[in-house]
Amino acid sequence: MGVHIPVNEIKITYARSSGAGGQNVNKTATKAILHWSVGRSQVLSAEQKERVRAKLKNKINWFDEVVIMAEEERSQPQNRATAVARLQTLVARALQIPKKRRPTRPTYSSKIKRLEAKKIHSRLKILRHSLE
Repeated sequence: MGVHIPVNEIKITYARSSGAGGQNVNKTATKAILHWSVGRSQVLSAEQKERVRAKLKNKINWFDEVVIMAEEERSQPQNRATAVARLQTLVARALQIPKKRRPTRPTYSSKIKRLEAKKIHSRLKILRHSLE
């Protein structure tokens, strides 16, 4: 499912980041905080929105927004790109419908092997008893 979230649906704010960057961290806002409203999205259908809400319920806030923070890099554009890429992958994974499992039966040879293993094991136990 190649759903691409347009940039006009994404709101990005910046804040001061922790971590690498030395003294530069204290004066530049490089942390990217991405907000994407699931309910207001125009690229997803109603069923897709419900699926995203169910799969990403731990990442959605009270305002029905997915919030992603990126502060790994030292530059604003890199953190912005990281946050957008993370959102795209999260939504793509949430929209993937898993294949239904078809139950299978054990093969004839696997049944025979299992029974043989049980016989060998029981013979070992009998031998242990006779030694005592």
